[in-house]
Amino acid sequence: MAIRRSLIVLLGLTAQILLTFFVYIFFIEHIAIIHFLYAGLGVLLFLGLLKNSRSYSYILPWIVIILLFPLIGTLMYIVIGRNKNKSKVLKRIVEHEKEIKKYLVQDKDVRDEYKDNSSLRYISDYAGFPVTKNNKVDYYPLGEEAFPVILSELKKAEKFIFFEYFIVNHGKMWDSILEILEEKASNGVEVRVMYDDLGCLGTLKSSYPKFLEKKNIKCVAFNRLSPLSSIVINNRDHRKILVIDGKVAFSGGINIADEYINIGSKFGHWKDNAIKIEGEAVFNYTVMFLSMWNSFRDEDTDYNLFKHNFYEKIESTGFIAPYAETPFDDEKTGEDIYLNIINQANDYVYIFTPYLIIDTDMVNALNLAAKRGVDVRIVIPGIPDKRLVYTLSESYVEPLVKSGVKVYKYTPGFIHAKVFVADDHIATVGTINMDYRSLYLHFECGCYIENNEVVMDIKKDALDTIEKSYEITKKEVNPNAIKGFWQALLRLVAPLM
Repeated sequence: MAIRRSLIVLLGLTAQILLTFFVYIFFIEHIAIIHFLYAGLGVLLFLGLLKNSRSYSYILPWIVIILLFPLIGTLMYIVIGRNKNKSKVLKRIVEHEKEIKKYLVQDKDVRDEYKDNSSLRYISDYAGFPVTKNNKVDYYPLGEEAFPVILSELKKAEKFIFFEYFIVNHGKMWDSILEILEEKASNGVEVRVMYDDLGCLGTLKSSYPKFLEKKNIKCVAFNRLSPLSSIVINNRDHRKILVIDGKVAFSGGINIADEYINIGSKFGHWKDNAIKIEGEAVFNYTVMFLSMWNSFRDEDTDYNLFKHNFYEKIESTGFIAPYAETPFDDEKTGEDIYLNIINQANDYVYIFTPYLIIDTDMVNALNLAAKRGVDVRIVIPGIPDKRLVYTLSESYVEPLVKSGVKVYKYTPGFIHAKVFVADDHIATVGTINMDYRSLYLHFECGCYIENNEVVMDIKKDALDTIEKSYEITKKEVNPNAIKGFWQALLRLVAPLM
């Protein structure tokens, strides 16, 4: 099924490339003029990239391609690099993201409590996501521990279920969830399912939304692949959000497939996680979902109808701020929150990430933290799921280890969790990998946690995981000449991958 769909998309892409080639041949007599015009346009794009980009590491490949190949490079950037202006889907998302600000309102009393906290002020004032206090948070260090809790909460649903995941695959996990969704939909609960079409390319048929709709389950396949619009594939919905009645939300690293609960994993033990939130912070996730949903099915005029009022005080401490990452706003929220945690750490920072493909800002922040005495530890997979990406990740290990950052390989298998925990009082758990795709191209989400008791649960998981992992030594990080050259080439194109 995946091969068939991929071939159709590939044929569409080939047709577009051939059309461009024939147009090129048709104007061959005037090719000097065309090259001159595109060279001029390339210089303008180059200057614009330099002026407006927040990360030179990210734009470097575009600059190289545009300057070396003015005609082809400029066309590629116009078609791919600026695809939000080419896609109706992405334009609608941008429009709806502007609308959510009226729902994401910061409580003034809560703000008075953290007014001297720069990290929390950044999330509420600039990223635009309210910081909340009245919450209970549970952390699950493995997908198989979160799964029965998810099923239990789904069975309690009375009003609505909002479900947004990058990957959905048939098996015990999805079949068990789907059975409950069908039952709830038949009993009048509004059930909405959204998954990423590329993420489910090899797992679900293209007709799957119609299959769910017949069961009274509303369904959206995000940014569907097609032969004519397949160039707009970079911006994917990588979020993992489950909201039940506005009371409870789940997020974290796990998708809906059996390997995430350690059934049939091809990469050894699958280390992942999830968080469960009960309280006022749930509305942040609700708004994230509704904004994306209404970009495809414009059916909600008031998101506040899905907000649950928590009249009773929840016995908990600290601040909780679920946040979204989008490729089209002025803030690089995911990366900025990561950098803030690293830069403000005094004692330690422990990090889980399946991919380590980072820009110079992140490299410098990690190195500087280690040099000023912070215990910086990063856990990456011991068994990779993508060999090419893993080779690229290894190239970033060398400068980190040489600066005193401790990098570990998760010996039992593959680590898919995305976690930062620091100084016994700060953590973030979500979907944001430490790579260019998550930090710059995908729609993502995370949950920033400060001074909440769950931080110590996350720290314990980090230490337990590190205990099972192997620390990479300085002697191991020097690649041979061939591998080093290959890694350099991969680094050049990493932001485009």
